[in-house]
Amino acid sequence: MDAINKTPKEIVGLLDQYVIGQDEAKKAIAIALRNRYRRMQLDAAMQEEISPKNMLMIGPTGVGKTEIARRLAKIVHAPFTKVEASKFTEVGYVGREVESMVRDLVEVSVAMEKQDQFKNVRADATQAANKRLVKLLAPAKKKENKNNNDFSNMMNMFSQMQNGQMPTAPSEQEEVTDEIRNERLSLTEQLNKGLLENHSVELEMDDPQQASATDNNMLGQMGIDLNDTLGSIMPKKRIKRTVTVAEAREILVSEESEKLVNNADINHDAIKRAENTGIIFLDEIDKITKGSGQNSGDVSREGVQRDILPIVEGTQVKTKYGTIDTDHILFIAAGAFAESKPSDLIAELQGRFPIRVELNDLSKQDFVRILTEPNNALIKQYIALIGTDNVKVTFTMEAIERIAELAFELNHENQNIGARRLQTVLEKLLEDLLYEGPDMGTGDVTITESYVNDKIGDIVQNKDLSRYIL
Repeated sequence: MDAINKTPKEIVGLLDQYVIGQDEAKKAIAIALRNRYRRMQLDAAMQEEISPKNMLMIGPTGVGKTEIARRLAKIVHAPFTKVEASKFTEVGYVGREVESMVRDLVEVSVAMEKQDQFKNVRADATQAANKRLVKLLAPAKKKENKNNNDFSNMMNMFSQMQNGQMPTAPSEQEEVTDEIRNERLSLTEQLNKGLLENHSVELEMDDPQQASATDNNMLGQMGIDLNDTLGSIMPKKRIKRTVTVAEAREILVSEESEKLVNNADINHDAIKRAENTGIIFLDEIDKITKGSGQNSGDVSREGVQRDILPIVEGTQVKTKYGTIDTDHILFIAAGAFAESKPSDLIAELQGRFPIRVELNDLSKQDFVRILTEPNNALIKQYIALIGTDNVKVTFTMEAIERIAELAFELNHENQNIGARRLQTVLEKLLEDLLYEGPDMGTGDVTITESYVNDKIGDIVQNKDLSRYIL
């Protein structure tokens, strides 16, 4: 909960590192997040009365709606899930039912909570994993068990089942000689010094395919965990893999961590985490309005809105980890609303999104800033990518401004796809360099304004060609 203790100005400052412009949207979302922290400082009775101020972001594609929400969740380390409203269907139709988005959020929350709990037991788990690694690197001889016969083993397993216990196969005893003991001491010392990280080792682990085979999406949507049901009946399948010592340690640390944590505590804390800090991003909400098309799907669209309404208002949803209350989950809806308007949503749903923010179209200067300023700027990405071929690429400021100008023109002459147009333009601009780079050996390449005009200037001027290529 400490992660959300950030002032609105601090949140906006962190968002500025990744999202250019859209100051109004950043300010509104920072206030909504700070209100969550304020709510947690109040007494329990007042907390129940204060509902989250859900937000509706309106703007064309590629202006930063999704990026703002996703970065916000990372900043505050909150459970976050993004869903497309157009993929939901009214109850009774084929498609995903709306409660699945809450279950998706809980899955994310459980994974985050488990990761946090694993960090707390990492030291003990690593110690246990290293002991197992030493035994794998220097295996002992199996001791012959004179009393080991199939009939007695079967009777022991039946006896365990009668006592309500899971039947277990008899464990093989090891015979550790002085030679093996000395070898293990030597290996322990080498492991601690990190000298064996790239050595190969064979280990036995749970089959990951077994878990996915029993993962039934339809049952999951109803909050039923088929894995637990079958897991109590069927023994876990184990497979053998040959991996490096470094990889083997991580696999064994994960297995040992599972033994050291309490899953019941994880599930309980994850539910609370999702309830109080969870964020659900409802994209393409304009696609389920009546005005979003001329086909005869209006009834179904309105039905989806009515199915979403109780979840946004606050209801209880059953998941395989427990029941979650959606009263205080923050919902951020977004849509272009090109063929419809927010007032086309049903009145009850409109009322559940009191904060409305309109995101602006990106200007040429915004494109220049997107190319250069963010920590993950596109120019920085391409310089790093081509640099792996020992080719140093430099962009002049004039070239960057020309790229931004061409992208801006293409957006207004063709369909406006926002900042995504920059990726299309840059990919076409650097196509030859990306192709020939590995064969160049080493070298320096400077991208100038004339280089930009030579590579893509003609395509942009040819309106018919640019429509299909850029």
